[in-house]
Amino acid sequence: MLDKQMAQALNEQINKEMYSAYLYMSMSAYSSNMGLKGFANWFMVQYHEEMFHAMKIYEYVQRQGEEVKLEALQAPPAEFSSQLDMFTKTLAHEQFITSSINELMEMAQSKKDHATQIFLEWYVTEQVEEEENDNDIILQLKLIGDNAHALLMLDRELAARATTIPTDFSKGVEAAAKAAA
Repeated sequence: MLDKQMAQALNEQINKEMYSAYLYMSMSAYSSNMGLKGFANWFMVQYHEEMFHAMKIYEYVQRQGEEVKLEALQAPPAEFSSQLDMFTKTLAHEQFITSSINELMEMAQSKKDHATQIFLEWYVTEQVEEEENDNDIILQLKLIGDNAHALLMLDRELAARATTIPTDFSKGVEAAAKAAA
């Protein structure tokens, strides 16, 4: 069973992950409106990953005998100055999420909540990957600069990104992961 403070913090993290999904859906829509379907695809895949992250915590909180409490989400930005701007904002957001996960881990450690610590280890590792991916694309966008041909080449590359996690959580995250395997 979760400590009430830990449960509240995990509920807040669910909302942060849901906002992440909402942000990436907005970035996908913006990219699509610009005719950059590869960027739109990359951000839509990211949307699915963030929903998966939220649902894992959602189910963990419930399995630990606590109530999930969802809150209203803030509207994400709808316009960006460039693809570099989007990925710079993406990296900053992922760094914010990393900080939040680290705070959850510290709270679990202080409460000697070993189950939650083990659960959160997956998120710690995931955040390293998230930031690395964003940094890689930022470096490419800086190299591209104003070269439209190079931007279109990167767009084609990003179009190849596929969703590797389950997207149907109706029977639960674990069941979806097993079905997808």
